[in-house]
Amino acid sequence: MNQHSSPPQQSIPTRPEALKRPSVQDRIKQHPATFGLIGLTILIYITQEISLLLTGYDLVIYFGAKINEAIYAGEVWRFITPIFVHAGIWHIFVNMYSLYALGPTVESFFSTPRMLVIYFFSGICGVVFSLAFSSYTSVGASGAIFGLLGALGTFLYLHRQSLGHAGRANLQRIVIVALLNLALGLAPNIDNWGHLGGLLSGIALTWFLGPRFEVRWISNEEAPKLVELRPWGSVWMRTFPAATLLVFLAYLAILSPFS
Repeated sequence: MNQHSSPPQQSIPTRPEALKRPSVQDRIKQHPATFGLIGLTILIYITQEISLLLTGYDLVIYFGAKINEAIYAGEVWRFITPIFVHAGIWHIFVNMYSLYALGPTVESFFSTPRMLVIYFFSGICGVVFSLAFSSYTSVGASGAIFGLLGALGTFLYLHRQSLGHAGRANLQRIVIVALLNLALGLAPNIDNWGHLGGLLSGIALTWFLGPRFEVRWISNEEAPKLVELRPWGSVWMRTFPAATLLVFLAYLAILSPFS
């Protein structure tokens, strides 16, 4: 016999105390993926600095950067490792600040597992696009962060009626931020193909497996509820066709005549 459970519900805060800014410890507990990724990326950067100090070479970049020839030679781990490698203190600061600004919001609406899927898939897709259209060596979490940006923008667009004026205003800001960052990517030494690949991945993944909410008034409740119509448990299997498509795109990128 099939059993159906009620879709998960989230309260919409209406009282000032419900909007009180949480402590750092609470934020870490509420958003483990965001702060875990920040911590891991910083740890890897410290390893870079140690290797540079001890050997005179940044061995992490040497073995982990997106280098087309190395990927052609079979070093497929370079589709993932560039996400965690950075080319200087300013580079990692900008990316980790962006992750700190975007990650908690995406993780709150999308759930921790879904946010991680979007982050990693978008980061890999950024490497795939860079491999396909650019011959330059590149590193950084920018593709993954652009994926979060695309995911949040798509989420706000899909829920623009439910979230009202605030949602539409945030959507406009995100579109402007995305366009400005893509424009800045036209500067020398910026891998805009990686940014574009991550952005498109975040948009596509949100359409394909992102959450869907609906505002409902529940009897005997003082405030409306955000009811999730497409929880992670009902769509996680879609990650397999998405991963298959990503592998296929990586194969096409290796054959690309444009890089």
